[in-house]
Amino acid sequence: MLTFQFSPFPELVTDRLALRQLRISDAVEMLYLRSHPGLMRYIPRPLSRTVEEAVELIERYQGYLDRSEGINWAITEKGKDVLIGAVGFVHFEPENHRGEVGYLLHDAFHGKGIMTEALQAVLDYGFHTLKLHSVGAVIDPENTASEKVLQKLDFVKEAHFRESGLYEGRWLDSYVYSLLTPLK
Repeated sequence: MLTFQFSPFPELVTDRLALRQLRISDAVEMLYLRSHPGLMRYIPRPLSRTVEEAVELIERYQGYLDRSEGINWAITEKGKDVLIGAVGFVHFEPENHRGEVGYLLHDAFHGKGIMTEALQAVLDYGFHTLKLHSVGAVIDPENTASEKVLQKLDFVKEAHFRESGLYEGRWLDSYVYSLLTPLK
């Protein structure tokens, strides 16, 4: 079984991005992301309404990190320390050497390859540093943009679960994508 240790926090850098630890000072930007109906359309979670709720979310992410149950990065542009999104492992199955990724990006940055670049850095960290064998992603079948990101990174669609979740009185379908560790 794998064990994870995230201290010091692993900062990741790509050509255009710096992925760092989420901070309470990111609450206003996080509120924008989590309160935007368009951005949250495919994420079955309540919309955030206040900065305090955004702070609570960031603190919850810190708790997952402290317990090695998940790790989320703030996505920032290099040289600009402003949160434009979040990406990370929202769940681990250490006994199966598996993680599940989740992500959210400010609408001003859609269509620019930002999420593909950020997620690639997270996957590299997951496979090479954490020694994961597989990484999964669960998405809404209508979220074609997210599906394209996963396909660009060679994820394979493994399942379509029909009406597998109930949220706010609606049955939701989900696609499950997976990526195996790259060959050495």
